[in-house]
Parts: sequence; structure tokens; C-alpha cells
Amino acid sequence: MDLGLTGKRALLTGASKGMGRACATALAREGVAVTIVARTVETLETTAQAIRDETGASVTAVAADITTAEGRAAALAACSDPDILLNNAGGAAPGNFRDWDEEIWMAALNQMMLPPILMMREVVDGMMQRKWGRIVNIASRSVKIAQPELGLSNGARSGLVGFTAGIARQTIAHGVTINNLLPGIFDSDGQREHIAGMLRPDQTFDQVWQARADGNPAGRYGRTEEIGAYFAFLCSQHAGFVTGQNLLIDGGSYPGTY
Repeated sequence: MDLGLTGKRALLTGASKGMGRACATALAREGVAVTIVARTVETLETTAQAIRDETGASVTAVAADITTAEGRAAALAACSDPDILLNNAGGAAPGNFRDWDEEIWMAALNQMMLPPILMMREVVDGMMQRKWGRIVNIASRSVKIAQPELGLSNGARSGLVGFTAGIARQTIAHGVTINNLLPGIFDSDGQREHIAGMLRPDQTFDQVWQARADGNPAGRYGRTEEIGAYFAFLCSQHAGFVTGQNLLIDGGSYPGTY
């Protein structure tokens, strides 16, 4: 299927590894010029070169912290008028809400909710003027299946999803779609960090890792390439009638009918 993306420009945050890298690679394969943003220079440059070598696409790497105004400015300076924006950020560590003071909560909001909203603010008007744009936020299934140990993510990501629901209905008539991907368990560094942070003394990492896979209806973890492919389709010319949606990609773990 031709996704109709050749010649488009994409700005992707959190794109040096895991799901963000898979999304950048999927777009590059479709002829998109990608600008990837992350904080760690070495990992970022390695990823950029790997995508260039595989796809031959134009890849610009920007080492920046999107949670800061300076970082957002650097990203937008490198790709000022993107056709596609991916907002991707790591989650907060698991824990007990009784241990989280105001400072911890504000840090969570400034990691998972506010930067994507501020990035959308910077690019959405230009997309609407050009009559084409795709914005995708990678959130979490926790906005539909709240996980007790992930209260910070439950709250902050739900705020992002709630904001998106309103703005997505304002942009669609101008050719701009805004959607959220809600991944479940994926074979990624983020998943490994999550499990490591919730182990009990009587558990080993391998035990919990395998139990989570066994407990999923698919019997496995998702592959990052799968979310990359889903993302690329959402960005395509074929997905212009899909907006304001929270799209689970979780191997069937969400138990509801709707």
C-alpha cells in the first residue's frame, strides 16, 4: 500500500530508541524526511545513522530535552513546519501515591502532559493553513486500564488525552488529524525499567517478565515495529477520517467491549 507520504516532513520526539525509533524508521521507509529528538547524543546519533543506512532517507538528529522551552525551540528550529508530529515521552516510575508530593506531580505533568500540548500549539496552525497534518501522541493503556502503581502516568496521560479530544474536533475540517496510541506491554527498555521498579523481594525479573507475557491474550509482548507500522498508517493519506481517537495496541489485554 502506498501511504502517500513521500516528501513529507516529520518531527518525532523521544525517537532515539524503542517505539519512537520504530515510528521514525517506519516513516523513513515511506520517503519521509525525519527529524528525531532525544536527550542522549550517542544513542541519538547511532539511531540516525542506522535509519539513514537502511532507508536512504534524510534524517536530522537534535539532542534536546523537550520538557524545557529551550529543548522545544531547538527541535522546532530544526523542523519548523512539520507535516507530521509524534509526541513520545517515557513514563514515571511506579510507586505509592502517598509518597508523591506536589513537586513530583508537577514533574510528571511536565514530562507526560504539558510538552506534547505545547508542541502541538507550535505546529498545528501551520498544518491547518497548509490543509494537511498528522499529530500522534504515544500515551499508554493506563488511560483506559488504570494501573495502581502508575498513578502519575494514569493522571498525566489522561490529561493529555482529554486535551486532545477537544482540539482534534477543531482541526479535522482543515485536514489535520490528532490521535493517541495507547500501547500495552511492549518489548522495550521502558517496559524493562517498569518491571525492575515494581519487583518484590521474592521475585526475579525473569519471572515477572514472563508472567506478564503469559497473562496477555496474545501470549507475548508487542514488537516496536508493530507500533511503528500502526503509526505510519495513522499518518498516511488513508487515515484522514480518523481523529480524536485513543487507539489501543495491546494484544487484547483491555477487557472491555467498547
